[in-house]
Amino acid sequence: MKHILVLGAGQSAPYLINYLLENAPQHDWFVTIGDRDLTQAQKALKNHPHGAAVQFDINDAALRSTLFEKVDIVVNMLSPVFQYLIALECLNHNAHVISASYQSKEVEDLNMDAHRKGLLILNEMGLDPGIDHMSAMKLIHRVHKQGGIITSFLSYGSGVPAPEVQSNPLRYCITWNPRNVVRAGEAGAQYMEDGKIRLLSHNAVFTRTWMVEVEGVGMLEAYANRNSLIYKEIFGIESVRTMVRGTLRYPGWSETWHQIVRLGLPNDTMPIPGLKEMAYREFLEMFLPIHISGLKLEQRVANYLNLSPTGKIMENLRWLGLFSNEKIGGEVSTAADVMINLLMKKLPLPSGARDMVIIQHEIEAQYPEKNNHSERILSTLIEYGEPGGFTAMAKTVGLPVALAVKMALTGQLPLTGCQLPTHAAIYEPVLEELSKAGLNFRERVLPVEKGV
Repeated sequence: MKHILVLGAGQSAPYLINYLLENAPQHDWFVTIGDRDLTQAQKALKNHPHGAAVQFDINDAALRSTLFEKVDIVVNMLSPVFQYLIALECLNHNAHVISASYQSKEVEDLNMDAHRKGLLILNEMGLDPGIDHMSAMKLIHRVHKQGGIITSFLSYGSGVPAPEVQSNPLRYCITWNPRNVVRAGEAGAQYMEDGKIRLLSHNAVFTRTWMVEVEGVGMLEAYANRNSLIYKEIFGIESVRTMVRGTLRYPGWSETWHQIVRLGLPNDTMPIPGLKEMAYREFLEMFLPIHISGLKLEQRVANYLNLSPTGKIMENLRWLGLFSNEKIGGEVSTAADVMINLLMKKLPLPSGARDMVIIQHEIEAQYPEKNNHSERILSTLIEYGEPGGFTAMAKTVGLPVALAVKMALTGQLPLTGCQLPTHAAIYEPVLEELSKAGLNFRERVLPVEKGV
């Protein structure tokens, strides 16, 4: 019997866990689900006879060692900050590990150790990163086989409410780890535009937005996502002149979030004493300069951010409850914790509503052997969640991970070391299985737009 340990039973994990449990009798698997919230783990288990739910604290070294020494593969669905610790523990206990998170430099440095032990450390195996990488590589390799050169690569990912869901003024709902939402853009962004490198600080990420049209959805706004430049080498498109990986939101999100960043509210490193006993107004007051004017808090915030006190952004901050006298409460120690809890409370996906996931690639290719003919390839995946069932986010993050687990445990993934799903041995079978599950890209070949 093969033993699988799934760490984390949050919003992105239910589809993954359900898939592994459904396939457990056929493949003789036993699935252990570990989460800090035992009730959440038990809910995901649904009393399945081929699984167990345990209360798990990643910082409990003894418990971690006890669980890891019994398993063949660990599925890491926890926060990215624990990625290295989990990978190291897997090496110590000879277990493979698969994660949906971006691969850190520390984990990448474990590559040789993993090769020596014949273990697989597979990262970026979810939606974005994950399906975006795999579908991009399929396109890129096809262009290369046809003698083409990629001159421009733009790729976008998004997880938002379906267009008909307008339950809050920010037009956003939390369907995945809210900590990742709050900390988005904190490391800034780096990309290439027409051969020139662009660098953005955290304070600039949400101001440098642009419009992207998604067929069937309409116009969305995009902002740059992390370091796009590293994927020139990873994707094998070093000659590209425009290289951008971006995130899509409904228009208006970024202008509000930019002001939250300016205030410093996403800070996750500085503990604040007595935080849970404060009112939100007191909390917000800490981020403003010392004043002697006697102006009301709302006016001082507007003045500090150079905003209209009666404008849309201030209205959104007010709606979030940042000016209220309500006590913060809960288990919070940093400003980011406060924002995480606030978003979870204010931005839930309404009961019976659908979420929506989008991956869109826009590639320009030139074919020297065809008189330098150029073409623009637009490839788009749109997936909707099931009202009252699995969210699109849970399906598109969880299914690629689950498929990789199945392949690794059934001998269909003959790779060791630190890997990304850019390898044909991974993306070809996984994309085929995703297609069978209804996750298909619509592709259009268009003329290259001149002078844009």
